[in-house]
Amino acid sequence: QLQLVESGGGLVQPGGSLRLSCAASGFTSEYYVIGWFRQAPGKEREGVSCTRRSDGRTYYVDSVKGQFTMSRDSAKNTVYLQMNSLKPEDTAVYYCALEFTRALLICPRDDSAYWGQGTQVTVSS
Repeated sequence: QLQLVESGGGLVQPGGSLRLSCAASGFTSEYYVIGWFRQAPGKEREGVSCTRRSDGRTYYVDSVKGQFTMSRDSAKNTVYLQMNSLKPEDTAVYYCALEFTRALLICPRDDSAYWGQGTQVTVSS
């Protein structure tokens, strides 16, 4: 049974850093896309950063380019999101999602993905 386990959220002051981890287990396929999404109170969920396992191609939403870095350990089916220079507007629940696909996607699609339980990131002084 597939599991996505997120960790690393918490409370941080503006300008601080956090690293989120998402460990995926319970499957053997190498053809998947995996990514980080976030949902702030009163806002729609948005894709933050995603990567395609087969070739490592990675996507970032414009608002986090140069601020967040996604990395992966393919052997462990684990992805990380290093978040630097955090701002109050980065406050949200961050979710990890995974979709099995051979299509030329980079981000999981909402209705085709497996989702983690989410981890809260709060940026506040």
